[in-house]
Amino acid sequence: MARRLLGEILLDMGFCTPSEIEEALQIQAKDGGKLGEILTKKKYANPEQIARALAEQFGLAYIDLNELVTNDAVSPDVIELVAKDVAVEHGIVPVKKTRRALIIAMADPLDFLTLDNLRFVVGQELDTCIASKDAIRAAIAQFYGEVADIDEAIAEITQSEIQFNMGDLENLETGGEDDEDAPVIRLVNQIIADAIKKRTSDIHVEPMEKKVRIRFRVDGACAEQDPLPKKLQGPVLSRLKIMGKMKPEEKRTPQDGRIKMHVAGREIDFRVNTLPAVHGESIVMRILDKENALVDLEILGLDPGDYETFNKIIKRPNGIFLVTGPTGSGKTTTLYAALKKLNRPDIKIITAENPVEYQLHGINQAQVNHQIGFDFKRILKAMLRQAPNVILVGEIRDRETAGIAIEAALTGHLVFSTLHTNDAPSAIARLVDMEVKPFLVASAVQAVLAQRLVKKLCPKCKEPDPEPNPILMRAVGLKAEQLGGRTIYRPGGCPDCDNKGYRGRLGCYELMEMNVNLRDLIFNEATTEEIRKAAIGFGMAALQVDGLRKVMAGVTTIDEILTITHRQDIGQD
Repeated sequence: MARRLLGEILLDMGFCTPSEIEEALQIQAKDGGKLGEILTKKKYANPEQIARALAEQFGLAYIDLNELVTNDAVSPDVIELVAKDVAVEHGIVPVKKTRRALIIAMADPLDFLTLDNLRFVVGQELDTCIASKDAIRAAIAQFYGEVADIDEAIAEITQSEIQFNMGDLENLETGGEDDEDAPVIRLVNQIIADAIKKRTSDIHVEPMEKKVRIRFRVDGACAEQDPLPKKLQGPVLSRLKIMGKMKPEEKRTPQDGRIKMHVAGREIDFRVNTLPAVHGESIVMRILDKENALVDLEILGLDPGDYETFNKIIKRPNGIFLVTGPTGSGKTTTLYAALKKLNRPDIKIITAENPVEYQLHGINQAQVNHQIGFDFKRILKAMLRQAPNVILVGEIRDRETAGIAIEAALTGHLVFSTLHTNDAPSAIARLVDMEVKPFLVASAVQAVLAQRLVKKLCPKCKEPDPEPNPILMRAVGLKAEQLGGRTIYRPGGCPDCDNKGYRGRLGCYELMEMNVNLRDLIFNEATTEEIRKAAIGFGMAALQVDGLRKVMAGVTTIDEILTITHRQDIGQD
């Protein structure tokens, strides 16, 4: 069915006369433009009438934003879901949040590009309703009346029309106390302070064609913040590079740096990396917060049985303990928790890391430097002459490193390291692929821990799910009778979690402890699947089973477990 013409709808609604429509159409044919804007400019119709007619034309709801503003009918929690700059740039206003989507008001229902961008920026599905441009502008002014600290810093720089050069920036870095008042320094410090406040793990500063995009990674997902004007790109990037002890003038090659500063009353390290891109250098700052990252073994989230086994294994005098999982799955946190547990005056611990993320008191830490050939293999060989009790190798990635680690484990050292494999049994096959003899793997490996991270439900707003989705239940192989009267929870939304329903992450674990039977299977070159079935038979809880434990404990959701599992992985009928 063809869509009705806007002029026809305006006539039917009695908002315009035939002669007014005809005149506007003639102007449109001659000069172009949108019919609604021409009628508004000629004062033949007002913006609200055009908005009502557009809503009728596209089968969308019309919303009177003026009435919503007057009656204070839009929740501040909903407004916070869309940043001020996004609302202003795209000409939209969030008006309501449903369980399925965020409802926004916009003036142009054909602006599909804006909708696609918004779905990416907001990170959820959108439903649209129509309002006039004037009403949207007034609502933005009302809802986003307060200017954020970063906006104030940008405004100050813009208004003062400060011109920066490299010499000025070097003076800012090395100058006196008054330099703390410099606008660019305050802007960068405010961005960092906001990131720490929002529990960010990475700050992404990404030059785009017409702006500088700022994104914070929180609980594993990137969230867009208020962007910076394009003209601040040079000063801000140069300031970050100087802070990271990098070369500000070098823009053609990637650089690595490190920043140490006091934020919110505590010392925090930042690992900084630059990458030359089309519109300028992209900078990522990895936040290394000792207070949150160096956790005790007890609070990692291991099941009581797995925790007892883990604690027993790391106290053995020799052997290899491997932690596996993809990048960003928390392997370093787990290894540091183990070292923290073992760190005593009578035990010598040496690590080889690339890079050293957290400096641990009482532990000898060596950092890889490929430029001078100081790699894992060379560090590991030197370690063995230092008479350590415990060795940590950041990653086993080649045959020689694997061979030296195996040798160290067989000569009286406890070795910790990581591998990139999907589950615990696959680590055995990975070592064999590196040409380590199966009998050496069987003799040296004490245990393998596979892990993933899932989001934790916000404890303040999680709510019972009276009827868990049966499709999701089947997808993870969970039957109603297995719940045993326990409640499954779903995300809610509150200011404490930025209305996401989740706050923080926790680990799901799969701990495979070696025993005589598993060693025999490895010695006889059994397949990964045979090793896996045997390990489960001897009591190993699969990664996904541990996830379901956490669902039934009310700390995460089936949706989250589906990010790391599917039914056949669990092996349930």
